[in-house]
Amino acid sequence: MILVVSAGCNSGVTFSPGIVAPQPPRQTALDNTPVFVRDDYLLKAVARFEIDARVLGRERYRLGRGADLSPIDLALGWGPMSDQSVIDQVSITQSRRFYWWKVKQYPIPRRSIIEHSSNMHMIPADAEVRRTILSVRKGELITLSGYLVNVSHENGFTWRTSRTRTDTGNGACEIVFVERVTVADSGKG
Repeated sequence: MILVVSAGCNSGVTFSPGIVAPQPPRQTALDNTPVFVRDDYLLKAVARFEIDARVLGRERYRLGRGADLSPIDLALGWGPMSDQSVIDQVSITQSRRFYWWKVKQYPIPRRSIIEHSSNMHMIPADAEVRRTILSVRKGELITLSGYLVNVSHENGFTWRTSRTRTDTGNGACEIVFVERVTVADSGKG
């Protein structure tokens, strides 16, 4: 595997062709339902969640509902959506808490793109996790673990997490309370 780190502030990390995050996300049902409180938000865990993935995109949020709780969304890919030869043929954009992709010609079946990528709203568990998540760059390989959560606030704000990787559209994003995150050594020194 060859890793190339591009120069420039908007650049990302690229790899030689081949799947670099082969496993699908791991999701485990809970016997007990942990509840967390963050900045007046109530987070109710619905599943334990772990993922090794390629960062397909990142979007920072500072304004709008939920930005104080979840400052960044990561579009993540695994399996064939972690393969540089596939990623190079898929245009990915993010805004307004959604991610979109388009292709000129499908490098893999449409369903495979849907089932091997997702936009995820990241809720850092602490300041160290927050720093790490905010420093993640497009193209990097990350591992994160925590919980899929549903969010509510006394002002009526609610956010419900997806529990499947096969959905699309409104409500298809995972909301992840991130307890641990690591970035694979990208050769940056």
